[in-house]
Amino acid sequence: MGRQEGRRLLTDELLRGVAKRAPGYDRDNVFFTQDFEELKELGYLGVAVPEALGGHGFTLPEVALEQRRLAYHGAATALGINMHLYWTGVAADLHHAGDGSLDWLLREAAAGRVFAAGHGEAGNDLGLGHSLVRAEPTGDGGYRFHGRKTFTSLSPVWDWLGLHALDTTDPENPKVVHAFTRREDPGYRIEEVWDTLGARATSSHDTVLEGVEAAAPYVTRVLPAGPTGDPFVASIFGWVFPLFGNVYYGIAERALDLAVASARRAVSQELGGRTFADHPLVQWNVAEAALRLQAIEAQIDGVARDWAEGVDHGSAWPARLFGVKYNAVEGAKEVVDLALRVAGGGSFFRRNELERLYRDVRAGGFHPPNANLVHDVVGKTALGVL
Repeated sequence: MGRQEGRRLLTDELLRGVAKRAPGYDRDNVFFTQDFEELKELGYLGVAVPEALGGHGFTLPEVALEQRRLAYHGAATALGINMHLYWTGVAADLHHAGDGSLDWLLREAAAGRVFAAGHGEAGNDLGLGHSLVRAEPTGDGGYRFHGRKTFTSLSPVWDWLGLHALDTTDPENPKVVHAFTRREDPGYRIEEVWDTLGARATSSHDTVLEGVEAAAPYVTRVLPAGPTGDPFVASIFGWVFPLFGNVYYGIAERALDLAVASARRAVSQELGGRTFADHPLVQWNVAEAALRLQAIEAQIDGVARDWAEGVDHGSAWPARLFGVKYNAVEGAKEVVDLALRVAGGGSFFRRNELERLYRDVRAGGFHPPNANLVHDVVGKTALGVL
């Protein structure tokens, strides 16, 4: 498959190492430690940090293409590091808009500090507009947090945990608190529960919050519960969904390339010794997969470009951002399924890379927003009743 060219930071040598280690991380259900150390040494943690603050200054479309390349070689590694990169993208957006409230985060990331996402909560289907975790005001602008966060990627290595929680001090006017806590602060514990179908190397363990405090300088927003147009929250969506889309595009692209290589190599008895690449039904399945990739690529590139360029889609932005994640994930699943159909029975074995890609791509459906919320927002937007 063709790949876009652009400014690059990831080296071919690093990517080859990621690909070589991916099967072992998956098999042993361990964190991608060596990948992480090499990415950190390369300065990849600061890829989206403005150059003036010590980073590489990549835009969202540029970061997206790098994440696509990384996912092509190691899906779980790309997915895990994604949870750090989107925080730096949010902070960069605010910085460029003249809001320096997260410049400290950009400097920390440029210095190699790691940020993780504490948004996942079992039973919370309202996302960032609500929380089942309790935020307790400390009286000096800070908050203590009580509850459980799930899917905390980068659990073995994060230095800062970005989270949201609900302050119900005024029951009539609940507030969603967005803040960052430090690893060295007391009042939390990590429960190692991560033993999953796919994306195993992300080590996305549960984080139990037992009064851990975020000091006032690290409380980023206190907003009314419910949907919001606040730039901080908007930029979370603006970065995380296109980056998710590129991770799953990378998985699907790799799967199709493996299937094509298999079809070119395997000999068909029906075709008298010619390869399966000459079989009309194989050609049809490969075409179906390639067409889906074309559609995914066009959407993820377009949305990332529009976000970076500040295109005004107004109230349609949530539907566009939700849609880019949903279509990329669902389309990637279809591509991987078609790839296994083309490659045949060998892809059923654990030693085959396609078997791992089949499992890894399934993780996409569990990232918020879920299918119900996507269809609710997109449907109401299209009907003009949102």
